[in-house]
Amino acid sequence: MNFLKTMVSVSVIAIASANAAQAEKLTLYCSAQEDWCQLMANTFENTTGIDVAMTRKSSGETFAQIKAESSNPKGDVWWGGTGDPHLQAAEEGLTASYVSPMRDQLHPWAISQAVSANNKTIGIYSGALGYGYNTDLLAANSLPAPTSWADLTKPVYKGHVQMANPNSSGTAYTTLATMMQLFGEDGGFDYMKGLHANINQYTKSGSAPIKAAGRGETTIGIVFMHDAVKQAVAGFPVKVVAPAEGTGYEIGSMSIIDGARNMDEAKIFYDWALSADAQNLALQVNAFQVPSNMGAQTSDSAPDMSSIKLIDYDFKTYGSSATRKRLLKKWDDEVSVLPQ
Repeated sequence: MNFLKTMVSVSVIAIASANAAQAEKLTLYCSAQEDWCQLMANTFENTTGIDVAMTRKSSGETFAQIKAESSNPKGDVWWGGTGDPHLQAAEEGLTASYVSPMRDQLHPWAISQAVSANNKTIGIYSGALGYGYNTDLLAANSLPAPTSWADLTKPVYKGHVQMANPNSSGTAYTTLATMMQLFGEDGGFDYMKGLHANINQYTKSGSAPIKAAGRGETTIGIVFMHDAVKQAVAGFPVKVVAPAEGTGYEIGSMSIIDGARNMDEAKIFYDWALSADAQNLALQVNAFQVPSNMGAQTSDSAPDMSSIKLIDYDFKTYGSSATRKRLLKKWDDEVSVLPQ
């Protein structure tokens, strides 16, 4: 903590000396849950005195915004959200290379994310994909408890499943990419078509389906498992499922936007966000991801990644611009247009 305070203080003094006539500020694009985004922004502002303007959007929406603004960047840092669009942003030159002095405190998987993107992004948390179901609705509809991905395509669940749209949601794109890796591309799209027949709504946000399940608006929500845990811990009748076939996972990431107007402040935030103190803020808002700082705390309620059958997720391939664009177009052309 003392090291962090010293690091931040020295950096703030340096900026103040160089930009005495300018107010210190940061424009933060955030793709994690709303309360976590607000807490990160407020705590950083209180810690450093740097004013933060924060906007919360899903991963896909934020990527699209950064790309649209690339000729005149308005954001400084993109924090949170699935790693695939961060990797695509890096590949397309939308984000800037930066090597933080905090890297030696991080798990290898977080650094691996940075290395694969020429240091234009870095891992800040990880979480496994799965789904949750409302136990009350399941019983009321006399439905069997699903335990696998294959179960969700059975006719008995027609109209009972909800997931996000992979064009706007990083969670849903991870779902799409996971099926490609579990079943092959042909089999994966066959799966998505079978699943589509049971979908009652494609949401914009990745966490929305399990929130709807918690409220009793849908029976099953496909989400990252930590989002389902959040609903269960909050007291909703939600059961969390790690699918039997195996599942993909995310490396939630952080990137500095290329051409950021407040580059010095962006680097201060980046370093701070990699600290154990900043990552421990997740516990205050019941965010149950696994943090990337080895000294940060993981909630006892968080999914045990070691007990989940995880696929060897190919982040490089499925985070590439060409693959992502091609799969999304194919989903649009062959899946979303089918009747339900």
